[in-house]
Amino acid sequence: MRNETVQIEAPKFEEVIFNIHGTAPLVMNKFSQKAREEIRTKQEAGSQGKKGKKREAKDFDQCYEGAIHKSIEGWIGFPASAFRAAMVSACRIVGFQMTRAKLALFIQHDGIDADEGTPLVKIEGKPKPMESMVTIGMGIADVRIRPMFDKWSMNIRVLYDADIFSRTDVANLLMRAGIQVGIGEGRPDSKRSVGMGWGTFAIENSKDKK
Repeated sequence: MRNETVQIEAPKFEEVIFNIHGTAPLVMNKFSQKAREEIRTKQEAGSQGKKGKKREAKDFDQCYEGAIHKSIEGWIGFPASAFRAAMVSACRIVGFQMTRAKLALFIQHDGIDADEGTPLVKIEGKPKPMESMVTIGMGIADVRIRPMFDKWSMNIRVLYDADIFSRTDVANLLMRAGIQVGIGEGRPDSKRSVGMGWGTFAIENSKDKK
């Protein structure tokens, strides 16, 4: 039996920073801590949970605050995974294997969500409450309050495998993600609909991280 030597080259990762700005409003919809606690309480109560229970009045201000991603330091951010998912989804447009992109593209986070640990990218911009009607369950209508950013920008730090992608590839992929995929609620590439035209963005400039 002949022994063959396999030589694995060291990974060649590089990082580039993109400054992006929104070309449409950005709508955030974090699953709040209160909502998670309510679901946990119902599941712990089991089949007895609904019997004789009075429905509490909805606190819309609390719903709005609960839908905002805030870091441990207190600033507002957006899940870093949203940009990675958007870039991977954009690979379908150019015929690149999404499975390879998952192994070659990573978004560096600026901080962590204070109560759920989600890696976040810091947002420059101020949100406002946005009220919308949604349908849940068996055609039941509900009012939802979500934070919307009319004007927003972020610095996106992309760590990429330079043996798979070039810097130009990464820039073009992020550009397509901003135009054709989007991030957040109502984005063009929404799984549940064709979107509301929200969450699109453009690249202002970029620079390599030294």
